Amino acid sequence: MIPCKTLLAQLAEGAHDERLKHIYCCDGDGLPPVRARACSVLEGFQRTFGRPEDTPVGLFSGPGRTELGGNHTDHQHGRVLAASVNLDALACAAPNGTAVIRILSEGYPMLEVTLSDLIPDERERDSSAALVRGVAAKISSLGYTVGGFDAYVSSNVLGGSGLSSSAAYEVMVGVIISHLFCHDALSAVQLAQIGQYAENVYFGKPCGLMDQMASAVGSAVAIDFADIENPKVHKVDYDFTKSGHALCIIDTGADHADLTDEYAAIPFEMGAVAAFFGKTVLRDVPEREFRASIPQLRGKVGDRAVLRAIHFFAEDKRAAGEADALDAGDFARFLRIAEQSGHSSYMYLQNIYCALHPKEQAVAIALAAAEDALAGEGMCRVHGGGFAGTIQAFVPLARLDAFRERMEETLGKGRCMVLSIRPEGGVVLVD
Repeated sequence: MIPCKTLLAQLAEGAHDERLKHIYCCDGDGLPPVRARACSVLEGFQRTFGRPEDTPVGLFSGPGRTELGGNHTDHQHGRVLAASVNLDALACAAPNGTAVIRILSEGYPMLEVTLSDLIPDERERDSSAALVRGVAAKISSLGYTVGGFDAYVSSNVLGGSGLSSSAAYEVMVGVIISHLFCHDALSAVQLAQIGQYAENVYFGKPCGLMDQMASAVGSAVAIDFADIENPKVHKVDYDFTKSGHALCIIDTGADHADLTDEYAAIPFEMGAVAAFFGKTVLRDVPEREFRASIPQLRGKVGDRAVLRAIHFFAEDKRAAGEADALDAGDFARFLRIAEQSGHSSYMYLQNIYCALHPKEQAVAIALAAAEDALAGEGMCRVHGGGFAGTIQAFVPLARLDAFRERMEETLGKGRCMVLSIRPEGGVVLVD
């Protein structure tokens, strides 16, 4: 931990520039805003908590994530391909010597979580306080003594962006607690599982583990959830800067509000198909048996559930195929498989728009505009949970300016974000 005043001076002098450039994938003109943001978080900490200038502090980061393959496979113990991105929840934090966690996130009121009461609170559901309480509770259950701390947070992982602002936040909180109170003993996989627990049990969202795993582990990672307690994690050895393509995340402007039931219906319906075979998840169902039983399944669970299961079995293989393609340096093959993933999500998974609101199809509009702008090159697909939020595109660099202009003409200024794959996940940025 470094005295706050000293760390501010070091940042201003450029002492941590190499670390910032590495984590945020920036150089040249991109570095000053990154450095200024880190300084702003330190200043916000001092201003908010009134701590002395010589208070030892650290900077902690939990990145957003992008799903590259495996759309809605994780909750069925399938395979995914995901990556951390260079947007994050960034915190300045220090122990406060009490049994209370205090966190102020820019643009939000202060939250306080009392560590003597870590039971889920129904009044906190769908809130950041629930995530903090859940993370602290799970770490405490592992035998660690969690103490109080103060943290000031700046997040540029926009909520509803499909980049999983909640996972970034959970991982950031987990990294802070692990560093301040657990001697950095918690692994990236443990931090991911802790975040998922907080989101499932305390926040009330039945998410899989992909978001937290990508955020915690970092870089591009292929994850096999066959053993959900001990997922196999493989860092994919591919340099996306050599692909000749830019990663674009396009915000469609559609609202995620009131879509919880739509998201929850996907694992529920896939689970209903698995239950037909006496299993809990589709990964444990032999595909040959599933396909032979489709006539019976249609009457038992309904056509949409069958179609979503069809998507799962093919998407599970595609996620593995995409990772193999990148490991082999075959970006063109990766794009072909990713495009197939997008088509399957549209046709079989059916998470492009909500059937109850057929007039609102912003994701479909965005995909149509992107396909037109790409003119047969690159790739575009729904990104993340679907129904609203974002799409993903890999755009040839020669087309990037025209692509971004076309997408923003259709959806509005600032809707097309050009991101980079971040080389590390949840980290102690500076300490």
